[in-house]
Amino acid sequence: MMSQMPQLSACPSCEWPLESGDRFCGACGYDLSAVPARPDDSPTIAMNGAPPGGPWPEVPHPPAEVHLPADLQGTESGEHAPPPSGPVVGSPVSPVSGVRFDRSPEPDEYVLQAPDPRMASGPPTPAEGTKVCVACRAGRVDDDGYCENCGHAQPRERDHMEQEAGPIAAVSDRGLRHHRNEDAFTLGTSVLPDGSPATFAVVCDGVSSATRPDDASLAASRAAADALLAALPQGTHPQQAMHEAIVAASRAVNSLAAEPATAREHQPHQNAPACTIVGSIVTPSLLVVGWVGDSRVYWVPTDRSSPPARLTEDDSWAAQMVAAGLMNEAEAYADERAHAITGWLGADAYELDPHTASFKPDRPGVVVVCSDGLWNYAEAAEEMAEAVPADAAARPLHTARVLVGHALDGGGHDNVTVAVVPFPTPPQGAGSA
Repeated sequence: MMSQMPQLSACPSCEWPLESGDRFCGACGYDLSAVPARPDDSPTIAMNGAPPGGPWPEVPHPPAEVHLPADLQGTESGEHAPPPSGPVVGSPVSPVSGVRFDRSPEPDEYVLQAPDPRMASGPPTPAEGTKVCVACRAGRVDDDGYCENCGHAQPRERDHMEQEAGPIAAVSDRGLRHHRNEDAFTLGTSVLPDGSPATFAVVCDGVSSATRPDDASLAASRAAADALLAALPQGTHPQQAMHEAIVAASRAVNSLAAEPATAREHQPHQNAPACTIVGSIVTPSLLVVGWVGDSRVYWVPTDRSSPPARLTEDDSWAAQMVAAGLMNEAEAYADERAHAITGWLGADAYELDPHTASFKPDRPGVVVVCSDGLWNYAEAAEEMAEAVPADAAARPLHTARVLVGHALDGGGHDNVTVAVVPFPTPPQGAGSA
């Protein structure tokens, strides 16, 4: 009956205004007869303490609790929140969003938890001494430089190298444009038959257009160092020892052409492994240089009022043009053919023609032995001297780092390698400050 229906001013479903006697909502069609009748009893607690109609009979009830943040029990990550301390009163539907919360908790076996590292199943731990991946720290690195577990490519050890050997030091860097470092260097100290010290540095630059240029430079630098370490203590003159070292380096590079690895990689348009070489030997009274290719040696005196000098002549197209008087140096090195080398170490070199020279500086200084990755950004001797720190003789490693940084700041288009050798040879045991 109509009198039994609750009198509503708005639809409980869509809040559309209603008129007296409406049985259905005119907007959404809601059946108004389904609305339960208003109960006759009054609420126990009013939000403002008393209803508009007058005071309510006092009903005993517990006082409302006030909680501070410090009173609430927290949970650690991964733990379940504690159950409420009292019964949950009211509708399972949120009064704000209408989302139901009456779903029973999921059983414990469905709770997502981080795996126990003690129970995690992963690749077996590699044997001691095995190279381990820098990314996953678990997989073994294969011969091609990739992790067998996650496939991550490993950084190459030769991307950046630094070394000190007594009073001398060297730094080599991949540069900013090359995908690998094809330079190599070796440093060494020796004792001459009279007991005086000798130091040497060898820098090799792989020929990028050849097969395995990184292997070529490494083989050449090591072979040259071995030859010098064998010859100098026996009393071989340093200039002759340098010549023999270059010959030994050439043989080492030539032997790479016959290796199976080269045969697999060799293509008709590629040449055999090849590199350039430059080296310096310093004794208490003598400075010897030797080279094949376009890597260089510079002399930078400690007293910067004295002129610096370049001690090598490039085996390059530009140098040949200048030597023949066909171009001046500025014109030759501005030509796109300037850096085409005319001498190198390798099985396909036209002939081996080691260059050596000896000097007797009358003042202290440093010898800078470098690949073209450096001197491209400090070509003239004066430019190189400006880039060399004033305390280079006392801090050779710092100086080598500064010079590599000079090349990187200039663009780093090539691999950069530089060795710094003080002259005269300091007493054994002296090193970088």
